[in-house]
Amino acid sequence: MVLPVLVLVMAALVWGLMAVAAQIKCVDAARAGARAAARQDPPDAVVEVTREAAPAGARITVGRDAGQVRVTVVARVPMLRALPFELREEAVAAAEEAVVAAGVGRGT
Repeated sequence: MVLPVLVLVMAALVWGLMAVAAQIKCVDAARAGARAAARQDPPDAVVEVTREAAPAGARITVGRDAGQVRVTVVARVPMLRALPFELREEAVAAAEEAVVAAGVGRGT
């Protein structure tokens, strides 16, 4: 009787650790994407940077508002994907302005 309960508890602990690891990956991916979007990288490059850091199968959304960029990463927990449980993380960064230096190198 004790052995099945012990196996169930161990499976729940492993699932919980995998959920925490996936959440950390979502945080890192959203931050990396927000940094890339803030630098005015092309949208495809922002999604690619975010996808590289995100868990497999994650949905990525990139939005721009007045002076801010917002990257959202939504992923399912590994194993037990049938459960209606999703991890969601969002990062917001201030958009950097592109500075064009006029007269640089002209000796004026």
